Amino acid sequence: MSPPAILGPKPHLGYTENRLERAAELRTDRAAIDAMAQGPRAGFYVIGGELIVTKKGAPLNDPLFTFAEARAFGPFTETIFLGHDKNEGRFGAGILQDAAEALKARDDLMVADLRSIAVQGLVDADHLPPIAEAKAVLQWHMRHRFCASCGHATDTVCAGWKRDCPACETEHFPRTDPVVIMLIVDGDNCLLGRSPRFAPTMWSCLAGFIEPGESFEDAVRRETREEAGIICGRVKYFRSQPWPFPTSLMIGCHAEALSRDIVVDRTELEDARWFSKNECIAMLMRNHPDGLTMPPPVAIAHHIVRAWVEDEVRFD
Repeated sequence: MSPPAILGPKPHLGYTENRLERAAELRTDRAAIDAMAQGPRAGFYVIGGELIVTKKGAPLNDPLFTFAEARAFGPFTETIFLGHDKNEGRFGAGILQDAAEALKARDDLMVADLRSIAVQGLVDADHLPPIAEAKAVLQWHMRHRFCASCGHATDTVCAGWKRDCPACETEHFPRTDPVVIMLIVDGDNCLLGRSPRFAPTMWSCLAGFIEPGESFEDAVRRETREEAGIICGRVKYFRSQPWPFPTSLMIGCHAEALSRDIVVDRTELEDARWFSKNECIAMLMRNHPDGLTMPPPVAIAHHIVRAWVEDEVRFD
């Protein structure tokens, strides 16, 4: 039986395929934004720090609130215009994390972190991309209330997509941190690592931030050499994933191993070793004889490994 038949239909990659039209041209039109926010079918995602507020439901929770419902949870720290879905405005409403914690006492609401919501499938998958968008931008605001050039307090403008300094007139925009995440392959074997932060059974792809002046291909080679001592040759791009923890973009790759001897950097990894394709299939299916596992389908690492297992990766 071939690996695709064993593993079944491909799962959806979390936080991708955002259905919203971001409508960046409306961000400076305050009247249009206000009208859309007050529209009868406007929807607000309510986020307090790391916590997402949703309405309990069956089989899925509803993460969208009207303006009045969202405003009742407490004063907004920021409001972000996320875009619109068939002309229905979508917004991210930030509240204090303490206010979100207090909402856990309500029987009609569920308040949980985004990882739990995504992994457990507690909301429709179409909501994950705009929630990720809202969470990332709201957390950027939390960390950038003062001008990096002169230290003066900044003002929110452009429907939440910019902060201006009234003192030195510097403009500040949300930033995305690019991260390479890669599967190193050698024939029918691949290299996986373990972070000390992982669950005890989990192994995953290596990953690291891209440094200034560095291509993603060079970052793959550098990070692999630094973390595991493996020299890589050809690098092939796979796909990307927004990762709102807090504001990363995961750039998925496969890379060709040119060496085999592993030298683990214990400051970065707990361990690293080679796995056979059959072992990876068992880990993806959660029936490995030693109980070893892979990240869940919401994470790009799952899809990177699966693509290799299903013979979709070629370096020629």
